[in-house]
Order: sequence, then structure tokens, then C-alpha cells
Amino acid sequence: MENSLNRRKFVSTSVIAGAGLAFVSNNVSASSHNNLTEGTRIGIIGLDTSHCIAFTKALNDPKAGPEFAGYKVVAAYPTAGSSDLPASIDRIAGFTEQVKQQGVEIVGSIEALLNKVDVVILETVDGRKHLEQALPVIKAGKRIFIDKPVAASLKDALTIFEAAAKYNVPVFSSSSLRYIVGAKEIGEGKIGKVVGADTYGPARYEKTHPDLFWYGIHGIEALFTVMGVGCKNITRINTVDTDMLVGTWKDGRIGSYRGTRSGKGNFGGIVFGEKGDEVLGEFKGYNPLLEKIIEFFKTGVVPVTADETLEIIAFMEAADESKLKGGIPVDIQTIMDRAKK
Repeated sequence: MENSLNRRKFVSTSVIAGAGLAFVSNNVSASSHNNLTEGTRIGIIGLDTSHCIAFTKALNDPKAGPEFAGYKVVAAYPTAGSSDLPASIDRIAGFTEQVKQQGVEIVGSIEALLNKVDVVILETVDGRKHLEQALPVIKAGKRIFIDKPVAASLKDALTIFEAAAKYNVPVFSSSSLRYIVGAKEIGEGKIGKVVGADTYGPARYEKTHPDLFWYGIHGIEALFTVMGVGCKNITRINTVDTDMLVGTWKDGRIGSYRGTRSGKGNFGGIVFGEKGDEVLGEFKGYNPLLEKIIEFFKTGVVPVTADETLEIIAFMEAADESKLKGGIPVDIQTIMDRAKK
């Protein structure tokens, strides 16, 4: 990648001495690329989001398609939940029961889970918990998908990917909106080089998380999906009902995200290309993401690099700082450097 992120990668599995936290190499060792055999056992950490129900039903359905063949959720650890987050604590009991009905064993700890599974999906809705829950999985050498956000801070996200490099374990994180209708074709060159993009989506807040980490991340991830990495700075305009984020990329391109807290709240966007413009289509559920997760589990090849995931998190933290400073542009590299200290 032609940006400063790639110049700060991990070399082999070590942290560059004295340079602070670096980024993970896009490549992992040959041993991490070994394909897993069919019959792979999946474990889930966190039963406080509807994603765990959707994933389990799709994978454990006797009529599941060939893309899911051999992969089944066999165990889950609900976690204790977050007492200050009703969206977590109020849903665990009901979602746990639904998962049990799909033939999944409920266990009482991450350690117990790791003894029963080959790979892990981390679904805890509270991003503040992701670091402490992901580390035991990574140390055990098991591939892990971490649902959005990868963490509730850039510092935690950097630490997760540092551990991934140290233990040579692939880690994948993504919003399901990365696979919105139309994004794949744009990535394959349908409209030529992307020269700009505007995306939009719901951006309601949750007091326990930075503004955009809770829901705005969906539309922001869609923006990065079509624009790629290399955003230089971000300017944010904030009102009660709307956030408007305008990013300037290092090559002069501009990408924007409109986060809404009123109206219908659809996802979408328009992408501007050398050969024409393309409207991003509708969101069609979680299966497109789940297919990528299973492919990742099979191969160990990460479909979204650590560099890109970290830049998305830095983009959102820079947007928060722009808001606090009255809407002035904030440099993303400054945010990155600060998080490494």
C-alpha cells in the first residue's frame, strides 16, 4: 500500500524496537496459511447481539449451502455482559436460549470454549471488552473473526494486532456493510479508478462508546471499501440529527460519510469513477460477510488488512477530535502516533 501505514508493519512476529506499536504484515507464515479440514468446529464469544443468532442459524442449518459445508457452531460462551450497556445485559438470556436451540453447547469461560473449538467468532456487542476477550484466543493460536468494532479505541485495536503478529495468528474484523451490493464490482474495476465517494447510514450514539464506533462504523467501512486506505485528514460537522465527515486522501481524492439520527435510516452511497458513477445497492443481510469469515477460517488469509482496519478506527477517532475542536481538519497520522505512546 502506498501510504505511511505500510511502512510501519511488523517484521516477522516482533515489534520494531523503540518505534512504538507497528502494523501487522499483510502476510503470515506458511503455517498460518494451512487449510483447515472440513468439520471445523466454531466457537462464539458473546451472545448479546443478533449477529450471533444469524450466524449460528446459517451455519447449523442442515440445508446450509456448500459455502458453509463442514463448519458448524458447536460451543458458545455468553459472557457476563456489560451492566452499563442495556443492549448487552438485557439480551444475553434470550439469545443464549436461541443459540442452545440450534444444538450449541453453552460453556462458562473462554478457556472452556477454546478446548472445544478450532476457530472463534467474537460477537460481544461491547467493543470495550474485545481486547481482553481476543487475547486468550490469539495466544491459543486460533483464528478469530472480531465483529465490528474491532475495539472501542485505536490503542486497543493496535494491541490486538500486535498480539496477532507476535503469535502469528490471523485476525479478521469487518462490518457487514463492506459487502453491500455493488461494492464487489467496484473493487473489480467496474467504473475504473475510484476518484471519490459519498456514503451514508444510521449513526446513533451509545454513551459507552466513542460517537461513531457504535453504529456509524458501518457506513464508514463502506466508504473505505470503495476508497481504500490513505486518508490524510478528516473534518466533521456535527448537529443533533446528523454527522457529516469529509476525508481528504493523500492523492487528493475526497470521500465523505453522512451519519443520520433521524429519518428512515437506510444505508447506501454513490461512488465516482473514471468510467462513470455507481450507486451502492441495498444491504442484504449477513451471509456475504459470513462467507468471507468461513473462507478466512479455511485458508488463514485475511480479506481485510490490519492496515485498513486500523485506519478506519483512526478515522473515527480523528472525527471525534474534529468535533471537539469545532470542526477543524484533524490529521489521521497524528492520531495514529498518539495511540502508540
